[in-house]
Amino acid sequence: MDPTPLHLAFLAVAGVAAGVLGTAGGITSLIAYPALLAVGIPPFSANLTNSVALLGSGLGSTLGSRPELRDHGATLRRWVPVAVIGAAAGALLLLATPPGVFAWIVPFLVAAAGVLLLVQPRITRWHVARDQPIPRGWVVAAVLAVTVYDGYFGAGSGVLMIAVVLILIDHDLARANALKNVLLFIADLLPAVLFAIAGPVVWAAVVPLGLGALAGGLIGPRVMRRAPHTPVRIVIAVLALGLAVWLLIQAVLMR
Repeated sequence: MDPTPLHLAFLAVAGVAAGVLGTAGGITSLIAYPALLAVGIPPFSANLTNSVALLGSGLGSTLGSRPELRDHGATLRRWVPVAVIGAAAGALLLLATPPGVFAWIVPFLVAAAGVLLLVQPRITRWHVARDQPIPRGWVVAAVLAVTVYDGYFGAGSGVLMIAVVLILIDHDLARANALKNVLLFIADLLPAVLFAIAGPVVWAAVVPLGLGALAGGLIGPRVMRRAPHTPVRIVIAVLALGLAVWLLIQAVLMR
C-alpha cells in the first residue's frame, strides 16, 4: 500500500468511529475492516492489519473503563488466562489454514450473538429465578470459543463476547461491556505480535487506524456510561444482525 494523505485521513476517521462503536458496543470491525478493504488492502492482509491496529481501541477502552472495573479484579484474573489461550490458538490456526475456512460459519455466530442480546433480559430473569450458579465449565467453554474465533478472524468477536459476559458473568450492560473490552484487549496482544512477525501486516495503515481507534476507545466507555442500556443493547443487536448479513454476502462473493 502506498498511502495518500486522503487514505491516511480516511483511516484515522474510520479508526475513531470504529473505536467508539466497538468499545461502546462490540462491533469495531464493522467499520475498520471494510475501511481497510476500501483503500485497496487485500482481505487476508486487511484482517491481520485490522487485528494489530485495533489494539489502540482496546488500550483506550481499558483506560476509559476503570470505574466499571473497580470491583472486578478477581473476575479478570479468572478469565484473562482463558481468553489469552483461546486467542493464541485462533491466531496460530489463522496462520496455518486458509482464511476462508470459517467464512460460512461466522455470519451465523454473529447473528446468534445478536439474537442472544435481544433476549438477554429474559435469559437473565430465568437464571435469577432458577437461583443456581452457572457451571464454571460452561463459562470456560464460551470464553474459549469466542477468543479462538477472535484470534482467527475477529469481526463480530466483541458482540459475541459481550453476549457471553452479559449472560454468564455480569448482567449489567456497562460492566459487561467493560469486561469485554479488557478481556479482548489482553487476548489480542499475543495474536497481534504473531501477526506482526509472521503475517503481511500493512504498517502504513496500522498507524492512522490505530491512533484513531485509540481516541475512539477513550471516548466509547464514556458514551456507554451515559447511554440508556436497553436502547444500546437493542442497537448493538441490530448492528450485529447487519454485520452477519454483510459477512454472509462476503462469503458468497468469495466462492
